[in-house]
Amino acid sequence: MLPTPPQSPPLLRCYAPEDRLGMLLANRLELTSILGVGAYGVVYTAVDIQTQVPFAIKALNKTGLDARQRKFQQREINLHHQASRHPNVVSLVRIMDSVDCTFVVIEFCPEGDLFSSITERGHFVGNDPLAKRAFLQILDAVQFCHSIGIYHRDLKPENILVTDGGLTVKLADFGLATTDYFTSDFGCGSTFYMSPECQQTNPRPCSCYVSPINDVWSLGVILVNLTCGRNPWKRASTEDTTFRAYLKDPEFLRTILPVSPELNLILRRIFECDPMKRITIPELRQLILECPRFTVPVLRRPGQPEELPSCVFYPYVTGPPATLLNTQYSDSAISDTSLTDNETISSVSSDSDYASENEVDGFTVVDPQASPDFWDTPGHMVDVAGKLAIPAHRMDQLVAAY
Repeated sequence: MLPTPPQSPPLLRCYAPEDRLGMLLANRLELTSILGVGAYGVVYTAVDIQTQVPFAIKALNKTGLDARQRKFQQREINLHHQASRHPNVVSLVRIMDSVDCTFVVIEFCPEGDLFSSITERGHFVGNDPLAKRAFLQILDAVQFCHSIGIYHRDLKPENILVTDGGLTVKLADFGLATTDYFTSDFGCGSTFYMSPECQQTNPRPCSCYVSPINDVWSLGVILVNLTCGRNPWKRASTEDTTFRAYLKDPEFLRTILPVSPELNLILRRIFECDPMKRITIPELRQLILECPRFTVPVLRRPGQPEELPSCVFYPYVTGPPATLLNTQYSDSAISDTSLTDNETISSVSSDSDYASENEVDGFTVVDPQASPDFWDTPGHMVDVAGKLAIPAHRMDQLVAAY
């Protein structure tokens, strides 16, 4: 029989996040700044004082955790360590233990996460080759994880880090990852990215869903994020008006987003509500490789030069072309699908609400600052970034011109 281990030494102090700044770990890694704070602990930047190589260090709290919580913490570290063998998974470099926390040393990606790259830097939306490169890397990382029996369950841009100016992306944060192929952890993950089968509110006894197939759905939402800068819906549930519209008409996404016909066919394979019919990652990878375009081209009048003032057409980097906008759907079928958690949707009641208005080539152009949201009232159409609004009565004229 193994001897009973001694009790842990008493905790001498409770560290505030900033108290650890300047701390030297293993006589080599100096904590230099705070990257983020959460319920799990704190993420710091650190530098190796001998090589000057930067790292990120997660200080995972141990105090106040019960045995089950500590088990989850150990599982996260273990699964991340296994997955980090892949070049598109953030490397887990070293683990160091202390009385009050576990320090996990990971690769530092100074450019931040994919969410910021999409929403703040605009690195991917409208740049199909870069979006394709990034998405293929994400697919490869997730496929590797699945091949070794790890299912992420929280795939989203915030959990994907960016390096090399967007040329390289790396999967991170295995806090919700599991090795359970079948799971009954309903509602696990982030609402925008959950599959319909993951969102059961009153599941039947012994019911479950398939973890890797749920990951595929999340990949589809990330693909829309990369190509359009938006979410397709707030929630893949019949309670969501946009998702209901999609269920009614598989072409619906093309009426609100600048997705190409080819990409739309791929998205329909991903957003298959029957999990057993949903596309596999190898199939998805091949279709992405073969996809000639993700977004629709810029609209131009015949005979006009290649370069036009951005105010007279819908640039595909920010919004859908007029030929894809379908006025048969009322505002009630459009939810706020921005890449934020903002629940409000601003609306514009009339032309007089715009800050400025003038005529350019016979089309009404408005001040983009006056209408920042995706859709306003039914009489107007606004592109994704609020660059331009065109009254609906001009739509037939615009479509005919192109």
